[in-house]
Amino acid sequence: MSHASPSEDHSRHEKASFFRQSGWLMVANLVTGMLMWAVHFLSKRIPESEYGLLVTLFSMTMVVPMLPLQMVFAQQTAKALASGQQAMLARMLRRSALALFLVWAVWAGVIVFFQRELIAAWQITNPIALWMAVVTVLGALLLPMLWGMLQGKQDFFSLGLSLILAGAGRFGGAAIIVLVLGGYATGIMGAVVLGYVLAIGFTLYASRELWTGPGEPFRVRELIREVIPLMLGFGACQFLFTADTMFVKAWFPEETYAYGAAGTLSRALMWLVLPLAGVMFPKIVHSTAKSQKTDLLAVTLLGTGVLAVCGGLGLWLVGPFVIRLVFTENYVAVASSLLPWYAGAMVPLALANVLINNLLAKGDFRPVPFLVVLAVGFAVALNLAHESLVQVLQVLTGFNLLFFVVCVLFTWVWLPATRPAARLQPS
Repeated sequence: MSHASPSEDHSRHEKASFFRQSGWLMVANLVTGMLMWAVHFLSKRIPESEYGLLVTLFSMTMVVPMLPLQMVFAQQTAKALASGQQAMLARMLRRSALALFLVWAVWAGVIVFFQRELIAAWQITNPIALWMAVVTVLGALLLPMLWGMLQGKQDFFSLGLSLILAGAGRFGGAAIIVLVLGGYATGIMGAVVLGYVLAIGFTLYASRELWTGPGEPFRVRELIREVIPLMLGFGACQFLFTADTMFVKAWFPEETYAYGAAGTLSRALMWLVLPLAGVMFPKIVHSTAKSQKTDLLAVTLLGTGVLAVCGGLGLWLVGPFVIRLVFTENYVAVASSLLPWYAGAMVPLALANVLINNLLAKGDFRPVPFLVVLAVGFAVALNLAHESLVQVLQVLTGFNLLFFVVCVLFTWVWLPATRPAARLQPS
């Protein structure tokens, strides 16, 4: 009678935990995405000018590096817990929160200075809408930090609940404000603030053991040497994920909403598969800090590939019906014609996201300069080639494929020299 070795038992337990946690986060992401997207159902109940203003105000949060912030704090939290450096982590988290608030305060001051010009340019009838958007930017800065803390300590149940609370607060508040109280863009932005408040309050409670209690000093320079490549690497990923919409708004103002409709559905495909890499990331950080081997990359890459391809095919088949159900008739034809291109562009991006998560979790920052060059090249290429919406998506697909190829090369071809895992050091 054969018995499994301890390493085999650990591997089976790790995979079972991985699929359970990934499954829960997929459900949470699906529910949250539906709640966030359901806000757009309300576009039929408000004037088109108010919906256009709402989309513009939403875009203010697009400049916030939410993904890089979350992954930085996930990496720092996972590494500190694996290394027994909770006191240094607590001080770092408190000081980081203060720094983010100060950055926001300076930015809000700039908005105050240019308030009249912004209100005139965006044709805002109620100035409160602008200030609701300013508050949402603060939430968009703080919430990724808190989500990263939960991700880093692998409390994926609380992370999923926090995601759902953010979506429920946004849609529930917006539905009451629009359908019952007759509000428009200003009221919907108030509902967005409500969603942030609910999610931040719950996450602060769920992560209280990480940021409360005594702290110990840490070497800021060593922290910065890790944070900068993480911010740049994941920032390049976020740019490739979101920048096309900002460019399209400048070049195709009449078709922005149709493009946004196709983009919303296609990005939902990414939100479906992102939990796999999100669960993998802190586990790889932990394994690297403990010098343990793990085969989670293969499992994550296979699962992401299958889900992304199947989801893309499903979106190509049923997407036009969903667009017709949600958006007004003048968006349907253009958005439906863009769906196959958009969904196809998301598949290599989803696979590249898994590989870059694995590399950065291991502290392998060699791909970061290449990713920054790719992001800059993407912006240049879009400026040179944007004769049509389809051409924009062709450029997006090409750069996502290049992103995937770069990650493949650094993962399996250009292997790094063996070196010990970095640690937070006391000052």
